[in-house]
Amino acid sequence: MGYRQKLLSQLLERRLQEKLEPHGLTPFHWLVLCCLWEEDGLATSSIGEKLCQVGGTLTGVLDRMEERGLIERQRDLQDRRIWRIWLTEAGKQLETILPPIVTELREQALEGISNAERQRLSALLDLIIANLN
Repeated sequence: MGYRQKLLSQLLERRLQEKLEPHGLTPFHWLVLCCLWEEDGLATSSIGEKLCQVGGTLTGVLDRMEERGLIERQRDLQDRRIWRIWLTEAGKQLETILPPIVTELREQALEGISNAERQRLSALLDLIIANLN
């Protein structure tokens, strides 16, 4: 299972990169955007926890997203040690552009797999993730 899981992960990331590249984005940018579309104004630490990332990697990604005008950082009003990440208008607009592109990739990857099999696969992946967390 290990080799196939790694191969699948690499293939999906490569294809996602190809889809996002025309928009100047990476798969990591996509994940951060998804977190913020779900709940805007998250603390940097919350985004890191959701994405299983710590420290410098996330900071660098957020720096580049801020430079591109997709997000802005603001100090938390109650706890000035905390930085909150907010989508800009440009970041919000990507929510109408990117999900259909990623859905197309997902459909390509899952072609020939029934809805029941997709649900079972999703449940199994959730279980594996829970087992390792």
